[in-house]
Amino acid sequence: MRKTFLALLLAASVTPAMAQEKTFDLKISHWVPASHPLQKSLEDWAAAVEKDSGGTIKSKVFPAQQLGKAFDHYDMARDGIADVTYVNPGYQPGRFPIIGAGEMPFLMSDAKGGSMGLDEWYRKYAEKEMKDVKFCLAFVHSPSSFHSRTKKIVVPEDIKGMKIRPAHATMANFVTSLGGTNVQSSAPEVRDIIERGVADAVTFPWGSLLLFGIDKVTKYDMEAPLYTTTFAFVINKDKYNAMSDKQKKAIDNNCNTEAAGRVGEHWGKMEDAGIAKIKAESSHEVYKLTPEQIALWKKASEPLVKTWGEGVKKTGVDPDPAMADLRAALKKHNALAE
Repeated sequence: MRKTFLALLLAASVTPAMAQEKTFDLKISHWVPASHPLQKSLEDWAAAVEKDSGGTIKSKVFPAQQLGKAFDHYDMARDGIADVTYVNPGYQPGRFPIIGAGEMPFLMSDAKGGSMGLDEWYRKYAEKEMKDVKFCLAFVHSPSSFHSRTKKIVVPEDIKGMKIRPAHATMANFVTSLGGTNVQSSAPEVRDIIERGVADAVTFPWGSLLLFGIDKVTKYDMEAPLYTTTFAFVINKDKYNAMSDKQKKAIDNNCNTEAAGRVGEHWGKMEDAGIAKIKAESSHEVYKLTPEQIALWKKASEPLVKTWGEGVKKTGVDPDPAMADLRAALKKHNALAE
């Protein structure tokens, strides 16, 4: 009887713990090639979560749109098609207006600090703007610019009449305001649309230009910190809520501003290294802008902040203090462009 009692007592003490620590196998989805630095960042993220969870949260990374198209990745996390996804909010104009602040031209100077500043700032808005998912972190790539097949783009007037694939909604608005035509496509499709003449130019970061083979179909490259693109890692809410407190803590430990900085820094180094590689290609002409030309671009981009603010007001957020707070966060992390 005593042995039976002790056995029952032991079972009662361990069963809840065992039930709590159910093992999870997460599907992590992204849409760039497996050779992209994002692949390793997600693998490192998964390894850190597995370690912090005591091995109860395991993951597999699915690159290159294996689980779904680039434009669908937010909804894929919402609907449980994948458990963790990589999202470009600017792929869906008007849906995530607040985080679009990070897309403003001449705002950020650095991928790591820019990622930390953006993430730190956006946390107070993410629960409202991305309420269908568990927000993990936000980040940016290095400041980037125009790459053209047909002609040098030097001043804003050069955009008139051109067909350009923009990186996101803000750059799309910019192109339109300057008399250009937007050609929508995800990053993996860019080389094809330029090669076929559907687009004349693209806004794209340097290292990725090589990774996607876009350097094979472009010739003229503006070397100026014109824009950045905002990204996010998001998680299926039901999957997160089904986890134990310890498992949730393992996720939360890797969904923070420091983690955002690591992702941004790793990606940024790859993009920055691409500049010298493009310059070394005899088929390319890389050119800088004069201070006067940069002033023209800055002047031409000013209405974008107003357009962003109008979209943000519809969410109930006051855009002026929100932008001031973002700039302060970027300055704190030494990534505010001069």
